[in-house]
Amino acid sequence: MNVNILDRNKNFNILLAGILSITIGLGVARFAFTSLLPSMLDDFLTLRNAGLFASVNFAGYLSGAIFTMFIKDINKKVIYFRLGIIISLLTTIILAITTNEVIWFISRIIAGFGSGLVLVIGGAIVMEKINYENKTKAMGIHFSGIGIGIVICEVISQYSLLEGTWVDGWKALCIYAFFASLYVTRILSFDHEVKKIAPSHKLEFSIFSPYVILIILAYFAEGVGFVVQGTFLPDIINSLEGLDGYGSLGWLIVGLSGIPSSIIWMRLAHNHGSINIIILAMLIQVIAILIPAFSNNVYLNLLSGGLYGGTFVGLVALFMNLGGHISKKNPVVLMGAFTALYGLGQVVAPLYSIKLIDMFGNYDTTLYVTAFIVVVGVLLLLVAKKMESRYTSD
Repeated sequence: MNVNILDRNKNFNILLAGILSITIGLGVARFAFTSLLPSMLDDFLTLRNAGLFASVNFAGYLSGAIFTMFIKDINKKVIYFRLGIIISLLTTIILAITTNEVIWFISRIIAGFGSGLVLVIGGAIVMEKINYENKTKAMGIHFSGIGIGIVICEVISQYSLLEGTWVDGWKALCIYAFFASLYVTRILSFDHEVKKIAPSHKLEFSIFSPYVILIILAYFAEGVGFVVQGTFLPDIINSLEGLDGYGSLGWLIVGLSGIPSSIIWMRLAHNHGSINIIILAMLIQVIAILIPAFSNNVYLNLLSGGLYGGTFVGLVALFMNLGGHISKKNPVVLMGAFTALYGLGQVVAPLYSIKLIDMFGNYDTTLYVTAFIVVVGVLLLLVAKKMESRYTSD
């Protein structure tokens, strides 16, 4: 069998490069911050600034994701994708060479923008290049890179911390990202300029029916539900009595459970309906959010990480698939609204989190509020489900 991992047109290589791109743009440039957070908090970083950095990072991601929606030409997408990879590398290097928090603040915004370019455009390039009959299944494999990225960054971070500090962790992550980027930028490109005219559709804002608005608001609630544990989970577990040191294992479990998440949930949605499965996944996420507030049992809190990791990746795939289904001829407008509200939830959640942690001295109230918001999202979906036939019958 002829195996050539440098052939940029083989499906296996395209998917591998897509997964590696996510480990750079979302793993190293975003989730590695969560891996190293407890160590940085022990050294110099305040919880308040950690929350602010998370918030501005997601604001940067939101701006990057929305920016990508206006890039029509696939050849230009390749250029901006590479720019996103470079940004992810440079902003990680900055974290390894300075502790100036103003520079970190700026760096986290720019890193978020780069993550948006890598994740959104990388997915578009993979979708364009892949030669599978079932591209939805292929994209489910592609987005397993979110979980894989968490696992890789957690392993690198914790190995670096065995004999070194969080600074060594950032350096090791930079080295990994650099070598991975060499393969990614080779494979996720084209042998020659692609001649393709993007279809043009008139913008019709009538698509924002009450049914669609309810789903978008529910996705905002899920953005809130995702980001609190996505930012603080290792420190949440470490802060519980008797669980100091278990946070890294909890975060590793998040990554491992996230790897098959989108594939499993998408199959369930195909068999049982998207809204039904989204509601189920969000209710499971509520349980994951609340466990640390009610128990310091080590097994329950590790289960919390598993339930969280097993839902948040899948929920992104579920909502975006549902959005694509109901967008008809206006995918750019509707996907922009989905991305904006989900991103807004990610920006808001760290801000109220640090305020509540300052007020009460622990994470409990933050977890209660977050769970409540996700439950509201579930209630909105239940209302949307009742009017589904009215707005999707055609």
